[in-house]
Amino acid sequence: MDQLNLLLEGFGAALTPINLLWVLIGALLGTAVGVLPGLGSSMAVALLLPITFTLDPTAAFIMFAGVYFGGLFGDSTAGILLNTPGNSAAIAGSFEGHRMAKDGRAAKALATAAVGAFVGGLIATTLVVFFAPLLVKMATAFGPAEYFALAVFAFLAISSVVSESVVKGLGALGIGLVLAMVGVDGPSGTVRYTLGMPQLFDGISIVVITVGLLALGEVLHIAGRIHRDPAMERIGTNGRARLERSDVRKALPAWLRGTAFGVPFGIIPAGGAEVPTFLAYGTEKRLAKRRGDKEFGSTGSIRGVAAPEAAGNATAGTAMGALLALGLPTSATAAIMLAAFQQYGMQPGPLLFERSGELVWTLLASLFIGLVVLVILNMQFAVVWAKLLLIPRHYLYAGITVLAMLGVYAISSSTLDLWVLLVIGVLGFVMRRYQFPLAPVLIAVVLGPLAETELRRALTVSEGDVSVLVSSPVTVILYSVLVLALVVSALQHLRHRRQKAAAALGGTGEGPDGGSGGPGGSGGGEPVDPSGPAGSTAATVTSGPSGTVGESEKMATRL
Repeated sequence: MDQLNLLLEGFGAALTPINLLWVLIGALLGTAVGVLPGLGSSMAVALLLPITFTLDPTAAFIMFAGVYFGGLFGDSTAGILLNTPGNSAAIAGSFEGHRMAKDGRAAKALATAAVGAFVGGLIATTLVVFFAPLLVKMATAFGPAEYFALAVFAFLAISSVVSESVVKGLGALGIGLVLAMVGVDGPSGTVRYTLGMPQLFDGISIVVITVGLLALGEVLHIAGRIHRDPAMERIGTNGRARLERSDVRKALPAWLRGTAFGVPFGIIPAGGAEVPTFLAYGTEKRLAKRRGDKEFGSTGSIRGVAAPEAAGNATAGTAMGALLALGLPTSATAAIMLAAFQQYGMQPGPLLFERSGELVWTLLASLFIGLVVLVILNMQFAVVWAKLLLIPRHYLYAGITVLAMLGVYAISSSTLDLWVLLVIGVLGFVMRRYQFPLAPVLIAVVLGPLAETELRRALTVSEGDVSVLVSSPVTVILYSVLVLALVVSALQHLRHRRQKAAAALGGTGEGPDGGSGGPGGSGGGEPVDPSGPAGSTAATVTSGPSGTVGESEKMATRL
């Protein structure tokens, strides 16, 4: 009850008209900066931090809350509408969110993200208030071997579920690991894959890779498809921001599952929110296959947006708990917040609640207020944000290209990064063309350095004894769950092949020429994915001079 009384006192200090104005301003500015490609939530906090130094601590902290969560929502907004997530934690939610946007449900996707962010953040912040000591104990169970096991789990679990072909999933994972190894290896000083260019000694920025694969690759892919069929990539915006009861019934379990993934990851420095968001996405992908959800991977599934968004904000919420209770910043945004606290004479750590209790509880109350303001604000603005998609296609994608290049150049001021961006954009185009999944590339780029570093640390501590990698209960559990997930995934792929063979034997899509795709029998299109129960009717492929694919294939999974 002491925590509850202290929290109520924090609300009493925070709930004044001027403070509510500050949280509103912080939410708007954080969202606006987070939307810009290449900037993201951490940059939003960094850019707006100097503004708060002129305010009293209470007003500053409540504005922090608005900027903190507003920047996270801005990351998701850019990913859903333009397929250019503000940071790597918003990548997983952009997969299904952008598909929903292209299906005319942009406002509903944004509303799903807003409510998911609210649910995840609310639960996580509540846990921080009442169970911070327990969360701290959970963090101490992770050492180098556990971090390495966690990275391997993320690599293989995600690669096995995001593609119909395990080979393509592992191939995409390999591409990501190669990109992650570019630069100078710290411990040995070995130069790897730099092609003799000193500018690459520090590696390729995650911003360049993310923007190149997702934004520029999508622009090139769509440009090629529009050239063949101008009506093919028109995006409708007739969706409403209101979530129907059926939508809530679908999204609620996904919100809770995503929150369950995000809460523990906020207190361990394992790559920020990337791991839980990708794991949440992979779980929803697996469940969608099991239930025969044809929206997932085609027109966009609400569950595929709900779970990653809840996971991301839940991670952000408990990351604040780790920062306050341990002084441990588990993300770039949390590191910037640490600097902000120090500006006000606050040193996060075990003694913070005793020395600066009044300010701490005001901050925690401000986080709750910020979440409420943001969900109300963004539910209203979802339709306004969706109006971006009314911009004519050639202007919109030209604008995306310009913003992507400006965002990359603004970070490093290097023309070489622009050339690297172009090369990675072409790589993204080729991967989409041949149906290679993008998620394994991105998760490998994000977690590859972590896996390499923690593997070396574990082997150094054990003096080269590899048994240290399976010496703790946490690692055994992670590897056991991984093996189980791989077996289940293999069985699902085998069943899917049988379904595809059964659909082909059923003679679906036969035309006058006796084929399914025109004179050549294939129509020059990509193979149709008849997802669903055995015996279901496969999507047909229309024949024509250009060999364009049918309506179902137009919305085929590009992961």
